[in-house]
Amino acid sequence: MTLSLTSPAFPPNGDIPKEYTCDGKDLAPPLEWSGAPADTKSFALIVDDPDAPDPKAPKTTWVHWVLYDIPVAVTALPKNATAKALPAGTREGVNDWKRTGYGGPCPPIGRHRYFHKLYALDVPLGDLGRPMKAALERAMQGHVLGKAELVGTYQRGK
Repeated sequence: MTLSLTSPAFPPNGDIPKEYTCDGKDLAPPLEWSGAPADTKSFALIVDDPDAPDPKAPKTTWVHWVLYDIPVAVTALPKNATAKALPAGTREGVNDWKRTGYGGPCPPIGRHRYFHKLYALDVPLGDLGRPMKAALERAMQGHVLGKAELVGTYQRGK
């Protein structure tokens, strides 16, 4: 069995509904996963957009959400998983708005892709402070047992 990540809110490579974006309520979408490797001790989640600012001329990968130390018994995050709604023990990193928590799609131009990446780790990482994506990726090196990816897209109305 392979680690897989899905959302009841949108299909793989499908449109992310407006309520999960800056044009709606900016809620974190619900996510579900299964197939964790046997030795998994925790999960980490990174949501980012490699198409910023313009998919025709991307210059940066914009980070929307950073979570880690998601307990191994957890197999889903609920809709609107704010700090209070995250599973006990889950730690938050900092997104590119320089804050913790989810920041939804808000592309300035064109249709962007949003990569929801779930990592199965062989250890809990412990308190890393408020890591940004790069610091979390460094901490995960040598500990990733599996990775699942769910891509959604969004383009703002004209």
